[in-house]
Amino acid sequence: MAGVRVAVVVAALGAAATLAACGVPTDSHPVDLASGDVPFGLVGGRAFTDTTLPGPNTPVSLVQVYFVSGDRLVAAGRAVPSPATLERSLTSLLAGPTPKEADAGIRSAIGEDTTVLDARVAAGRAAIDLSASFADSEGADQILAVGQLVYTATALPGVGEVSFELAGVPVAVPAADGTLQSEPVTRQQYAPLLVPGG
Repeated sequence: MAGVRVAVVVAALGAAATLAACGVPTDSHPVDLASGDVPFGLVGGRAFTDTTLPGPNTPVSLVQVYFVSGDRLVAAGRAVPSPATLERSLTSLLAGPTPKEADAGIRSAIGEDTTVLDARVAAGRAAIDLSASFADSEGADQILAVGQLVYTATALPGVGEVSFELAGVPVAVPAADGTLQSEPVTRQQYAPLLVPGG
């Protein structure tokens, strides 16, 4: 009888060890996901979460940045070091689309020479100071570029409006309808630029 109990215990421990070995596979490098494969609605609307990735247990935050597809804004998820800040989100935006996104026709209307000189948030307002080269874009691309920045900034919790500076000088920016706005702008002013359902 004792031999049967030992055999049952050994079998149970073996089954438990096998089940414990099953789990979610990990990758040693970042993996691009199609927007349909991104969980929890991270692609549409405002999304923000903290998590820890496998590996060296580096805490990261998932943020949304906005790029251009055709003549519309589209969201893309990015991992940035925690805590997510305006500067980290904008740095991720200015890094541009991934090669896979670019192959799908996604681009940035923000010129490659544009840099963030300062990015701060106070009382629900993001203030973004960009290099003077940001002004090199014109027409529809300039409107899309401003929309990318506004949507990326306001995707962060607690940010409701955005003001702009070029090399430290406050500037007016075009809204989606092309009218110049000297006051801080909101995402609602660029909503017509969003991909439907995005």
